[in-house]
Amino acid sequence: PVAEKIPRVDTLHGDVRVDNYFWLRGKTNPKVIAYLDSENAYTAAGMKHTEALQGTLYAEMLGRIKETDVSVPHLDHGYWYYSRTEQGKNYPILCRKRGSLSAPEEVYLDENALAAGKKFFQAGQFAVRPDGNRLAFLADTTALRVYTLYVKDLRTGQMLADTLGQVVPGFAWANDNRTFFYLTADSARRPNVVWRHALGDPRSKDAHVYEDDDLLNNVGLARSKSGKYIFISDDGFTSSQWSVIPAASPTDAPRVIAPRKANVEYNVDHIPGAFLMVTNDGARNFKIVRIPETDFSPARWTDWQKANDSVFVQFVEPFKDYVVVGERFGGLARLHVTNLATGAAHDVTFPEPAYGVFTADNAEFDTKTLRFVYSSFLTPSSTFDYDMATRARVLKKRIDVPGYDASRYRVIRLMVPVRDGVHVPVSILVRKDWAQDGTHPMLEYAYGSYGITTEATFNSPALSLVDRGFAYAIAHVRGGEEMGRQWYDDGKMMHKKNTFNDFVDVAEYLEKEKYTRADRMVANGGSAGGLLMGAVSNMRPDLYRAIVADVPFVDVINTMMDASIPLTAEEWQQWGDPHIKEQYDYMKTY
Repeated sequence: PVAEKIPRVDTLHGDVRVDNYFWLRGKTNPKVIAYLDSENAYTAAGMKHTEALQGTLYAEMLGRIKETDVSVPHLDHGYWYYSRTEQGKNYPILCRKRGSLSAPEEVYLDENALAAGKKFFQAGQFAVRPDGNRLAFLADTTALRVYTLYVKDLRTGQMLADTLGQVVPGFAWANDNRTFFYLTADSARRPNVVWRHALGDPRSKDAHVYEDDDLLNNVGLARSKSGKYIFISDDGFTSSQWSVIPAASPTDAPRVIAPRKANVEYNVDHIPGAFLMVTNDGARNFKIVRIPETDFSPARWTDWQKANDSVFVQFVEPFKDYVVVGERFGGLARLHVTNLATGAAHDVTFPEPAYGVFTADNAEFDTKTLRFVYSSFLTPSSTFDYDMATRARVLKKRIDVPGYDASRYRVIRLMVPVRDGVHVPVSILVRKDWAQDGTHPMLEYAYGSYGITTEATFNSPALSLVDRGFAYAIAHVRGGEEMGRQWYDDGKMMHKKNTFNDFVDVAEYLEKEKYTRADRMVANGGSAGGLLMGAVSNMRPDLYRAIVADVPFVDVINTMMDASIPLTAEEWQQWGDPHIKEQYDYMKTY
């Protein structure tokens, strides 16, 4: 099929652009649908000879998934919560046991039942009331991220009349077990308004608590782990403002912790007697500031963890007696544990050359147990409970991957020099018998946007490539935060082309050093990583045998010109605003 050319002429900043395919934006246009149908038929015909292989690959990938499985239970307000999956069912079954793991199982939500008969179903946020008797959850049946909020009585199994449509994720219960806060969005689906609802009241009585109509900012909601506060976050890509409401006094007005300042980002969590603020104010790699909960005056602030040019602070996980700080050092994640009473601190260390580690299911505030999930190219997702006092770690569960044998594979970690002298980390998974002789195919993957770090974690489908002689490589290009905040800043806005150049330079290095050859190298990226694929396919098509762009963001200028499209306006701080000539000119260069 060949798409018809229907020229659309636009002029901006004196520059004339001709877009022959603007008409394809018409989602309901019969001509567009007919064209897409013809493309799909062409693809089906062109791929017909691979149908047997597709079936083999699908069976392989499914065979590595234990379809009937149970998550590791975690304690929250006296209940042990976990989820189950059953073979042949697409959705999890959410369960809990009261007081003890030997107690009877209570299925408090079966997503399969909710999804029955629907073309699309996606559950959103779940939140059980502090007393354990009511569950609030969000569900989307539109595939457009338009959610409905439901409240279920967990004693009777009945849904309450408090059903709220047109909401977005972001929810918090107050401590009175009757009041909750929720979020709605503007026409571009940007969360912008916080509401307060009392169970049993009509929605018309809901209180308008907070609103931000600045298109560059997103409003969020959370309940502190301590249970003492409701947090209202109001974050853009370059600045923040957080407010708090006592969870015991839900009708109080929000108090701003620190007013918004240009180019200052922060987030907040609560420990006994204080808030801990992670901020980049005067600290590119972020620092942690202690703010007394009774007095937000900057004069009372103290540095709890000072800025360090070589250590990037990512997050804080608070407990009653300990604080865990997620950090990056030398391109790898680590967990830094501090005893609040003594100030004694230590790092939780990990043995492999490349990995990912994430805190998870730490719902209890008064505990010395930290739960984290560890994974690497060789190690399937593994849940550990870590005693922050004794430093003992207990493996609670490792995802069972049927037929997988880690001894058949090995990991290569490189620091590849690129054109401006920077060294880009590259993580590569190969079979044990793989040889660096230039004969093997390779898939080079990257994302490189929004400061999102691509960790070298276990990737079960990639084994189907590696078992056939491929090398699977992640290029940790600029635009993520693998090497700290500077890594992100150097891969966005007027530096975005570093992302593309890094990917190309890594590919050139891998060919030169005989990790693969250009006639057998495949590039892959999705969404913002699909933008990378679009750029690379124009810059160096000769470097790749194939380029796979998943849901690619490639119509950059047209998209950024239309603030009515979800996510667009706030992303002017990622790609640029084409209404500004300098930024428009730079976007046109890629």
